Amino acid sequence: MLAVGIVEGEVRERVRSGALDPAVDAVAIRRIVDDVVADYSQRRLTTSLPDLGDAAATAREVYDAVAGFGPLQRYLDDPGVEEIWINEPGRVFVARRTGPELTTTVLGDGEVRDLVERMLKTSGRRLDLSAPFVDASLPDGSRLHVVIPDVTRRHWAVNIRKFVLSAYSLGELVALGSLPESAAAFLDAAVVAGLNVLVAGGTQAGKPVNR
Repeated sequence: MLAVGIVEGEVRERVRSGALDPAVDAVAIRRIVDDVVADYSQRRLTTSLPDLGDAAATAREVYDAVAGFGPLQRYLDDPGVEEIWINEPGRVFVARRTGPELTTTVLGDGEVRDLVERMLKTSGRRLDLSAPFVDASLPDGSRLHVVIPDVTRRHWAVNIRKFVLSAYSLGELVALGSLPESAAAFLDAAVVAGLNVLVAGGTQAGKPVNR
C-alpha cells in the first residue's frame, strides 16, 4: 500500500535523525509513528496523497516494520500462537493448541534474511557459511532457531518457539493438576524463607526463563 510506504519512510527518517535504537527506544518510536500518522491524515485533506485507510492499522503495521519483527510480530503478540516456522518464504506456519495452520503471510527471501538479522541483533549471534545454524533467545524469551543453505536445500529455515505461560501462580498450577497442594505449600515456604530453588526439566517442560 503506497500510503503505508510513505508513512514508514517518514518514520524511519525521524528515527535516523533522532539516532534512536528500536531495541531500546520503543516508546519514543511509538510516539513518532502516531505523530506521523496524524500529520499524514491532516495533509491528505489538502493534498493528493493516497488514502491511508485505517489509521490505527497503519500505525500498527509501520511500528511493527520499524521497531518490531515486521509481518511476524502479530504472531509473536498473539497469545494463542505457540510456535512459528518458515520452511520457505511463501509458506509461514503457526502452531496453536488446535494444531498447525498455514497463514496468509507471504515473505520474500530478502525479507526473511532481514527479519533474522534483526532478531539476532540483541543476541550478538551471527549466521553465515562458517556458522550455518543458530540457536538464540528473543527479548521476550522465545527461542529462535535458524538454518541456512547448504545445510538446507534452498531456503532459510526459521523456527520460533514462544515462551507461553499457561499458569501465573502456584494456585493455578494446583488447579491445573500440575502440582499437588503439599508441593505448592513447600515451594511457597521455600521462597519466603529465601532458600535456593533448582528447577530442571526437558525442553518445553515449563522451566522459567532466566531474566
